[in-house]
Amino acid sequence: MNIALVASNSKNDLMVQFCIAYCGILHGHDLCATGTTAKLISEATGLQVKSYLSAGQGGLQQIAARIAYNELDLVFFFVDPQSPAYESELATLCRLCDQYTIPFASNVATAEVLVHGLQRGDLAWRDIVNPKK
Repeated sequence: MNIALVASNSKNDLMVQFCIAYCGILHGHDLCATGTTAKLISEATGLQVKSYLSAGQGGLQQIAARIAYNELDLVFFFVDPQSPAYESELATLCRLCDQYTIPFASNVATAEVLVHGLQRGDLAWRDIVNPKK
């Protein structure tokens, strides 16, 4: 599965901790992330993470484009609800995920449910919707 990992600056540590905790599940998938998040996850876990631009420099738009082309199967976006850009950042990715039926988690609690579902094979239906070439 193709999985996007995005985090607001104040949530990068939480995203790294999440990836450390679930490294065993995530390692078998194609991961991508915005700039700083990708670097921090790779350094902490050894996971290979395709890096896009930083979120504020166009990285969120790159992730959004992959969603619009139905190239992602799962999106984790740990967003800071105190951030001034919270509503616009969250709304864009959430709306696209809803439009393309892509599972989406905006907090660690929902992310844990989805990652356990990923481990059990509950998200295998995405292979039918988005067959790998």
